[in-house]
Amino acid sequence: MKALYKQVEGIYGYRRMKLNLNRRFNKHYNHKRIYRLMKVAGLQSVIRRKRKRYIRSTPQHVAENLLNREFTSNKPNQKWVTDVTELKYGCTKKAYLSAILDLYDGSIISYVLGHSNNNDLVLRR
Repeated sequence: MKALYKQVEGIYGYRRMKLNLNRRFNKHYNHKRIYRLMKVAGLQSVIRRKRKRYIRSTPQHVAENLLNREFTSNKPNQKWVTDVTELKYGCTKKAYLSAILDLYDGSIISYVLGHSNNNDLVLRR
């Protein structure tokens, strides 16, 4: 057990240690026995730090707040808004829909479909 622990540089806990010992010696050791023996020998798994899942970025363009939360309009083509919607299809595939909406009557002026959510999707019209 100590040799295997040293070979894998201490990353195995008792669960993975049990799996590897059972495969190597073609026997069935109970996980409680492996846990107890590792505790007596002072073997403990190394807990690795989680990686960050996001990348900080600065926005390329920040628009001025012209609407000031007034989402109605008296004339057509006076106020347009846009948004990006994520659509999932298949097992792991995604599509992104960017639409321009007229606030006068809620009609769609233009839309673009794409496979990545980036500024090119919004600016391509």
